[in-house]
Amino acid sequence: MVANLSCSLIEHGRIKTTLAKARALRPSIEKVVTLAKKAHASSDPAKKVHYRRLAIARLRNKTAVSKLFDELVDQFLERNGGYTRIYKLALPRLGDAADMALIEFVEEAPKKKASKKKQTKKKTDKTVPKPAKDKKEETPATTSGEDDSPKDSVEPVASEEVTTESSDSEDQEATSDDSPEIEEEAPSQPEDVNAEGSTESK
Repeated sequence: MVANLSCSLIEHGRIKTTLAKARALRPSIEKVVTLAKKAHASSDPAKKVHYRRLAIARLRNKTAVSKLFDELVDQFLERNGGYTRIYKLALPRLGDAADMALIEFVEEAPKKKASKKKQTKKKTDKTVPKPAKDKKEETPATTSGEDDSPKDSVEPVASEEVTTESSDSEDQEATSDDSPEIEEEAPSQPEDVNAEGSTESK
């Protein structure tokens, strides 16, 4: 039980448990932190492996031990004991009214590596859409230029159509003016014919 609580504390940095369990957890987790500090201070690789194996024997979780020995040990190098802190909570547990407490590490782990990874991901995400936005901005500019040129070309065509329509209307008026003359001439010919027919009959 203490090993599981220790692994949870290493993984999350803070856990909520009963006051009795928190007090029982404190000495065991501080001994494991001391092993990590000894492994960090030693220059002999055999001793480093030895301390790591002792911690694995206590915690029975290799991922938690590797996180403690590789990442969390840096925040405890300047401290001589007292690596954890216990807060008593005011509200007891509902089921059995046991006193509850929070236990956490005294100093927070540095998050420089994670922040750099997040920043690089954000930068890559930002750099990818920027060219797309520039292309989108360029395409409206080109389309606006294209729109301007057809409008210019359309206006003279419209004026030509107007001129052709006016010329067509003039031709129609001319033909309409000519048609009554033709109609007038057409009846005049039959009159001559009738006149000739009447002269012939006479």
